[in-house]
Amino acid sequence: MTIHRNYIAGAWVEATDAAPDLDPSDLDDVVGDYALASRHEAEQAIAAAKAALIGWACATPATRVDVLMRIATELVARRAELGRLLSREHGKPLRDGVWEVAHAGRIFAWFAGEIVRPPGEGTAWPGVGSGRVHGPAGVVALVTPTSCPMSVAAWKIAGALACGDTVVFKPAGLVPGSAWALTEIVARAGLPPGVFNLVMGSAADIGPTLLTHRDVDTVSFTGSVATGRRVAKAASGASVMKAVRMDLGGNSPLVVVDDADLEVATACAITGAFHQTGQCCNASTRLVVTEAIHDRFVRALTEKLKALVVDGALAPGTRVGPVVDRCRLEQTLRSIGLAEREGARLHWGGALLRRERRGHYLQPALLTDVDNAMRVAREEIFGPVACVVRVRDYEDAKAVANDTCFRLSAGICTTNPACARDFKRSSVAKVVRVNLPTAGAPVGIDVGVGLDVDIGADDHVIAQEHLELAARQLDIAYVV
Repeated sequence: MTIHRNYIAGAWVEATDAAPDLDPSDLDDVVGDYALASRHEAEQAIAAAKAALIGWACATPATRVDVLMRIATELVARRAELGRLLSREHGKPLRDGVWEVAHAGRIFAWFAGEIVRPPGEGTAWPGVGSGRVHGPAGVVALVTPTSCPMSVAAWKIAGALACGDTVVFKPAGLVPGSAWALTEIVARAGLPPGVFNLVMGSAADIGPTLLTHRDVDTVSFTGSVATGRRVAKAASGASVMKAVRMDLGGNSPLVVVDDADLEVATACAITGAFHQTGQCCNASTRLVVTEAIHDRFVRALTEKLKALVVDGALAPGTRVGPVVDRCRLEQTLRSIGLAEREGARLHWGGALLRRERRGHYLQPALLTDVDNAMRVAREEIFGPVACVVRVRDYEDAKAVANDTCFRLSAGICTTNPACARDFKRSSVAKVVRVNLPTAGAPVGIDVGVGLDVDIGADDHVIAQEHLELAARQLDIAYVV
């Protein structure tokens, strides 16, 4: 049995324990066996990152650009191979897996460009000039989710390396294969030993060390609200205060108003709600629909749902893959049951499905008669479920869409430019899309695109946030 090992201080480290990575499309298919790090190995990784910090922080911009571009180039070149691996272990359809790997490459290329961007201007006064540049934040612990194992890791890792930080990378336990493949590429990119370290394993075993160790300066965590609360509590109780950034959950609204193009609206709802089997933080779980178009929208959406192909990630024509594991499958079924007990109606779907190979297959579910006060509209479901919330008019829809603790993304389907502009101004979400799904690859993007393609306007918001996380803002004053 070949065990894929952790990577610490520039070397692949022998493991004392390992666990299989299972394919949710075929539970008899073992993607690979991956090492489980202990607290001792987490401490070794932190020590290696600490020792390498000064050297990497002082590396020339050209050196950092070269490293990031090598990573970017290999990711794009190997997108078909690595996309297949990603889809096998996660369950997302193959096209989405390939697209995500290519997108991860573009993210690394974008951050390479940020390294050589001229510094921003600071406040000047007579006789003195000033500038603002990004300096390293220090040793950063990066904890990534199951949902987008390549692209979310790319945001965090590329931003940190671009700023001169050193990294301890802890991926989600359900998707170690993508993290290991990315690490193998990073390990060949020319980084000094200790700048980048991979520790796979149980969050219970190594999480506390990453969160509380005095030599970790910054923690970046993406995951559920419940886990985020535990992360915040642990980090705040550390002996040395550290910067913490968390992206926690989502329940994004897609508003459909009276004048919406029905074909566009239903297409946005299908992609936004069921991309990655609904297992992404910007999924359109809440479909906020005005009275005049409600019934027509539900009928049209139901017909589209009936046509969706639910099958294995690698099967031709699959639009919705399996849920990533049994725990998530059972949680999704509980959410549907709770919604029904609270008064919602299971309009279509929600049944367990059998396919040629054993897997965690669930028919996409459409809930109607949902009130925005119900838990299914207030909490993250993270499964193939969409909830239709009927409202009177646009003003009511806007209020319902903004009545949430999740502010990652929102969308609106309308043919009225004035309505679209008003929604963009009024929404509490940091990313707002008009006549586009809140989740999923942009329509028309080819999975074979190269590094000359920009990451996209919405992604610039995310990129800047990760850049700010990874950097200290250095205000430099000088006599002129």
